[in-house]
Amino acid sequence: MPTPASSPISDAPELCRLSAAELTEAYAARHLSPVEVTRAALARAEEVQGRFNSFTRLEAESALASAAEAERRWQAGAPLSPIDGVPGTLKNLVAAKGWPLTHGSTLLDATPATEDAPCVARLRAAGMVFIGQTTMPEFGWKAVTDSTRDGVTLNPWDPALTPGGSSGGAAVAAATGAGVLHLGTDGGGSIRIPAAFTGTSGIKPTFGRVPAAPPSPYGTMAHIGPMARRVEDVEAMLSALSGRDRRDWYQGEGVLPPLAPVTARPETLRIGVWSTPPRGAVDPEVAAALRAASARLAEAGAVVEEVTLPMAEELYDIATCLWFSGARVRLESFGPLEDLPRDRLDPGLLAVAEQAGDWSTSDYIRAMGRRAAFGAQMDQLMEDYDLLIAPGCAVLPFAAGQEVPPGSGLARWYDWAGFSYPINLSQQPAAVVPAGLSEAGLPLSLQIIGARGADAEVLALARWWQDLDPAHCP
Repeated sequence: MPTPASSPISDAPELCRLSAAELTEAYAARHLSPVEVTRAALARAEEVQGRFNSFTRLEAESALASAAEAERRWQAGAPLSPIDGVPGTLKNLVAAKGWPLTHGSTLLDATPATEDAPCVARLRAAGMVFIGQTTMPEFGWKAVTDSTRDGVTLNPWDPALTPGGSSGGAAVAAATGAGVLHLGTDGGGSIRIPAAFTGTSGIKPTFGRVPAAPPSPYGTMAHIGPMARRVEDVEAMLSALSGRDRRDWYQGEGVLPPLAPVTARPETLRIGVWSTPPRGAVDPEVAAALRAASARLAEAGAVVEEVTLPMAEELYDIATCLWFSGARVRLESFGPLEDLPRDRLDPGLLAVAEQAGDWSTSDYIRAMGRRAAFGAQMDQLMEDYDLLIAPGCAVLPFAAGQEVPPGSGLARWYDWAGFSYPINLSQQPAAVVPAGLSEAGLPLSLQIIGARGADAEVLALARWWQDLDPAHCP
């Protein structure tokens, strides 16, 4: 394997290394302009695209126009939000008015979207500057990033390796400084796994905090959330994303209150350590990183003890029934599976869609019921713990263009993503933050999980961990 590069941000211009708070402080003082920052982000994105293939679209003209509007607001002392004029990206899974939306599939053409998705509308209203769309696998079906339409996205720590997925392009953009704020989605780990593989941060919020429309074919397992290099940027972006939109019926009227930052006090916390996924082995270095994090938290005064997830032996079957069925529904929206152009489809996507045909309606309803039982037991478990910690992923980054680690004997990405999809089933907030480097110089990570609604508490501990030791966060 090639020697991994130094931190992917190390060769970025200084303007591309600044956080959202640093940028907006400089905007307010008129030391920096949103236009010059956006120009730098676009130039960095062009460079990153040529090396790692993380973008499907770059939009210089509209980005610079938005940046000029933000500059006028800052000069007038009337910014729209703490992220006004901050450049970032959108995953090619959410609609932005005037931009094509292809979901990484040749089954969709490049017809421009006629309106913003709710999450995009909220970011636009906050003044975020959209520089482009990021890559994803076809219809976001797997936890690595490659597609027949857009090719293979590479990990900036080592371009022989995958950045994970499905929000892999967003993670690469974040890691390299091609924008500050990045919109991802997570139906089974698609924010957390690429954050783990690229040494960045991201959160899958409590389901319903961020509005989504139209509904995902993967149902209420699918979440939308922010990704960035710094936890405080993730937090600022999530605050802008959060809120009610009546296009999203799943949110209901009891939408979560606005995100209110809190301060982590580890000495007051009871933390459960989840170290064993429902299926598959854990890389020894990943396991060691979790033990080290547990020890650091215990040293800080937290009560730390091992936990076992309820119904662990059922979770793989529940999740695959629901997820693979969603993949089938998505493909069948283009016609019967046997009539689709198989040479233009991801073979793995087609295989899981066909596998879903083996399940009956009764099987699906039964899986939904067992999911509800698991979610209720997780709610009860969280009465005993303030937070849980776990690895961001059970494995380290592996060969790009592969669904599973070569030579592992695993069949599907679900076999190595066991620290992710259970928390989609339970709809809890879960953040991933860097936790140092492996012996080969690849990112390690820590996942922090809260009770439903406890997004602020999750982010508070993530911030505490980030600030504890800068070496944890490359």
